[in-house]
Amino acid sequence: MRVPVVQHSTRRRSARRRRVLWSGGEVLVTVGVVLLLLVVHQLWWTNREARRGAERKVEALEREWRTGGGGAGGGGSVTSVPAGSAQPYGDAGTGGRTSQRAADAGQVRPSWSQAYAVLIIPRLGLRVPVAEGVSKQDVLNRGYVGHYRGTAQPGQEGNFALAGHRNTHGEPFRYLNRLRMKDLVEVETSAATYTYAVDQTLPQTSARDSGVIRPIPRSIDRPAYGYSRPGYYVTLTTCTPEFTSRYRMVVWGLLVSVRARG
Repeated sequence: MRVPVVQHSTRRRSARRRRVLWSGGEVLVTVGVVLLLLVVHQLWWTNREARRGAERKVEALEREWRTGGGGAGGGGSVTSVPAGSAQPYGDAGTGGRTSQRAADAGQVRPSWSQAYAVLIIPRLGLRVPVAEGVSKQDVLNRGYVGHYRGTAQPGQEGNFALAGHRNTHGEPFRYLNRLRMKDLVEVETSAATYTYAVDQTLPQTSARDSGVIRPIPRSIDRPAYGYSRPGYYVTLTTCTPEFTSRYRMVVWGLLVSVRARG
């Protein structure tokens, strides 16, 4: 009987294949663990840290305003504004001029990335700082909502335009698509609380559609959405679909009342 002979070269090749397969498996497992940690960091840790920081900033702002005179949500005079009115809100209703003077007196010129207001959206259970500028590192990634520099400030004629993350870093605008007509959007400052009512939603437009934040906002890509006359607007923008930044979702609101502090 002939006994088969196994050559050493065959054994070495088999051993090399096993080592390659084992090493490849270890690399794949390591890559998988790293990717999992990155996902956890983006979806959990950044949200946790940004939300905690944003909550602390809201508390600090409101404490500063209370110390400076008028309590948060205090009992100042209230001016109602006809929805979509092109007239200055200070001319609407009894005591309107007084309310406008009080609000205008407290208008600030915030420095870059400074948090100076609080955005409140009851429908979404949202209470988040508003900072100047839309820098990712200095504003949006801190869980804040950013004010497009060059657009109007709260309560001013024109367009008070804001941006916020929809996913990660606090994701304040995660559920912006849940807003409905006449939902309230409030903006607290050291001078007053400005209340807007949701009026239009543009579900999707180009990320380069600058028309949505103009003083009279109207989409360039989808001109059926927007406005044609001066007024007091708020604009909320965020990325869409979720977990992408290809398009933008836009929500517009109209100023309906001003409550001065004091």
